[in-house]
Amino acid sequence: MAITLNNHVFKGHRALLGTKYVTYGEVELPIRNDIFPISSNGFDWGNRGKSSQQLAFSILYQLTNEDIAIKYVTQFTNSKISSLSSRGWIMPASEVLEWIEKNCDLPVVQKLTPANKITKKIKRTKTNVVKKVCKELNITQKNLAEILEVPEGTVSSWAVKNEIPRLGKKAIEFYILNVKNQKIVDSYRSFRELLEAS
Repeated sequence: MAITLNNHVFKGHRALLGTKYVTYGEVELPIRNDIFPISSNGFDWGNRGKSSQQLAFSILYQLTNEDIAIKYVTQFTNSKISSLSSRGWIMPASEVLEWIEKNCDLPVVQKLTPANKITKKIKRTKTNVVKKVCKELNITQKNLAEILEVPEGTVSSWAVKNEIPRLGKKAIEFYILNVKNQKIVDSYRSFRELLEAS
């Protein structure tokens, strides 16, 4: 099987609030529910569940084609995805391609779809992450800049590039967690005041 190995890696990270991120070549890996709709809950790893199978399919599909990804999804889930670290992991594309060569019954020459063509399509259809965060928090980009203590222009450039750096994402997660904790504290205080008044 003639394959040109590339330097891209698949990366998975589980955030503090349970959100799971998977990227390939620093771009978000598409879930591919349109082709293989086994899980509606996104990706997972470290087990053999449906969300882990969705991840296995997406990784195989990224480097091969639909037929191979569907045929070997269970085997790849059991062999690779179920053993990934629960918090975070890195899997080089070369490691996946070696697994494919070793475990898949493929023709002598297998033409792979270039990853950059696939990711360009995703970038165009992807919702703007900055706008999404602002909408979820019910704040403006200016408010987000104030919360993160960064210049407003920095948040604007994130919106233009449609990506938030890893540290920015962490800061937003901590802010969301802080807001949730504050709501819990406020409701506890209200409950306590109500008890004391009665």
